[in-house]
Amino acid sequence: MTPRHLFTPLALALASLSPTAHAADTVFELGRIDISGARSDARTVLTSVDVVGGDRLQDASVLETWGLMRRVPGIQLTEFNQGTTSGKLSMRGFNGEGEVNAVKLLIDGIPSNSNDGNMPWIDAIWPLEIGRLTTVRGTNDPRFGQHQIAGHVEIDTRPGGNYLSHRIGADTLGQRDVQIAWGRDSGDWRSQLFVGWRAGQGQRDHSASQRQVVAGQLFYQPEGRDWRIGVTARQHEADAQEPGYLTLAQSRQDPEQSPAHVATDGGTRTLRQFSLRADGQPAAGLDWQLLAWRNEFDDARFVTFSAAVSQQERDTQETHHGLRASLRWSPAISGLHRLQLEAGGDIELQDDASLRYLTRERARQSTTRDQAWTQRTRGLYLQALVEPTPTLRLVPALRVDRLAGGFSNQLTGKDYLINDYGTISQPKLSAVWTPLAGHSLYANWGRSFQVGVGAAMFKISRVDDLAPSINTGWEAGWKFALPAVNGRLALWQQTATNEVMRKLNDPSNDSENIGATRRRGVDLQLRGALAARVEGWLGLSRQQAIIVTPDSSSGAVAGNELDHVPRWLYSAGADWQAADTLQLSAWLQGQSSYELNRANSAGRFGAYALLNLAARWQVAPQWTLSAELKNLADRYSEYVWFDGTQSLHAPGAGRSLALSLQSHF
Repeated sequence: MTPRHLFTPLALALASLSPTAHAADTVFELGRIDISGARSDARTVLTSVDVVGGDRLQDASVLETWGLMRRVPGIQLTEFNQGTTSGKLSMRGFNGEGEVNAVKLLIDGIPSNSNDGNMPWIDAIWPLEIGRLTTVRGTNDPRFGQHQIAGHVEIDTRPGGNYLSHRIGADTLGQRDVQIAWGRDSGDWRSQLFVGWRAGQGQRDHSASQRQVVAGQLFYQPEGRDWRIGVTARQHEADAQEPGYLTLAQSRQDPEQSPAHVATDGGTRTLRQFSLRADGQPAAGLDWQLLAWRNEFDDARFVTFSAAVSQQERDTQETHHGLRASLRWSPAISGLHRLQLEAGGDIELQDDASLRYLTRERARQSTTRDQAWTQRTRGLYLQALVEPTPTLRLVPALRVDRLAGGFSNQLTGKDYLINDYGTISQPKLSAVWTPLAGHSLYANWGRSFQVGVGAAMFKISRVDDLAPSINTGWEAGWKFALPAVNGRLALWQQTATNEVMRKLNDPSNDSENIGATRRRGVDLQLRGALAARVEGWLGLSRQQAIIVTPDSSSGAVAGNELDHVPRWLYSAGADWQAADTLQLSAWLQGQSSYELNRANSAGRFGAYALLNLAARWQVAPQWTLSAELKNLADRYSEYVWFDGTQSLHAPGAGRSLALSLQSHF
């Protein structure tokens, strides 16, 4: 029996540099990509698209699911390390601070962003149940609207089959986890179940946490029929302490400490997600999809940002209902190699509430926010895929969105109307040309949009309507497969009008206009054989994010860098297949420093370079034993922010060893 290829975390760095069988697309794949029972649309999005197969993800040693993105080229992770608020991914020169949340998250096609654009539902899907992970960068995908400012991430669960998998893991930081995934196909029915539990103290003081998740799916497709229906459900519970932020001096003296003023900080979070879906192919070249969903988010957090401020209680309750439908037709047209027409639409209704209190050791002292609002978002899109020849593909598209809703400030008893943003039009155009086998040249141009979130969507402090911020982006790239190396080189730029940033610690839940911005960069990925049974890789991203024309209220910041955007993101390493059942790996990952504020006056922090080792030993055909030695040199890393008077630091993990045992039956 040939052993299955063992997972290594190195593989994520170039998640998809292997050339595909499609002559004219820009998708790169890694691992086994099984899309049975689901329609794959990624190949029609002609931009930097990476697809990672589940076999490369399911035995990953990560504490949070967003950690799977750690080595995907061009993806930046912001690691708060604060209980249920642990971290977030971002891309294309947008940071993960929460001021502008520019990445849309989809779990099995369900929009999974909270109202402010954060992605708490990513915590509710764990590695062992993932079938594939797709990253789409840029502004040219018409399928999704709000929050897809710079791109989106799709996480799809296993597509089906008969299996029983489990993973038991522990590390020297004190974390333990158990994951069990089960699937069965029987006649007309397909069912899946996942259960996960994770708990531990953590490296820093006052960082104990416990999380559990349960998820299930049930699909019905009558034999010989061209349609199916299904339901999915998911619930995640978390209870965690927060170790807090340290001053610069504290972080250098003892990075594992937790300051006394956060002794009662922590929070609980409940996430629920339900869906009803159907799809079918009533005729050759014609298929349709229908998805209805409900998301529930209930979060309670006690947080004290520094010794100089009071503890806050932050409560958030959100319920989202949505419906999406799409129809795709592929007629045979004489003179064209291929033509595909697609139309779709979606509507989402939100009922949201945000409350804040000043507290002392979790006892409420006063109320600073009591807000409730509704939001309705409607979107339509049209897209054509035209292939005049097998080597040339053109994709024009158009999306339009409209927003409606109402806001109530329950502290004052006043109600407000939403800004009339009008019909937000987003044209897009993409092309790819494959002049030689293994070489694709592609380019795209498109627009996405941003509007205020929370109270900033409504006419509270003004009578005039605000215009949406329009993001215009382009990309030009080359995907190549040479005899000795595969790779991708991409140049990109994205500009925004009147960009809006949330005021994170403002009780009003408002935003501010910072003006026109420009983000640009270059991404390079290389992968090839260094020797027999040794493969090396390199991922390098250079990016810049600046304020071009500041708003009149922003001060003299023209030409300044936007905060928390490192200029460099990099990763490199090698995999050695030492034996048929043993793989050894080493990899380096890091980033450069970033500014802490838009005035560029608080210093630069956040640079790190971490070296890691891993081993995967297939002890039997269905059993794999894994070890990962993270941060081998015990180098210091941190997330840093500026509160207006001082820098505040959240140290990252030091050296640690993670062990896991995984089975596949």
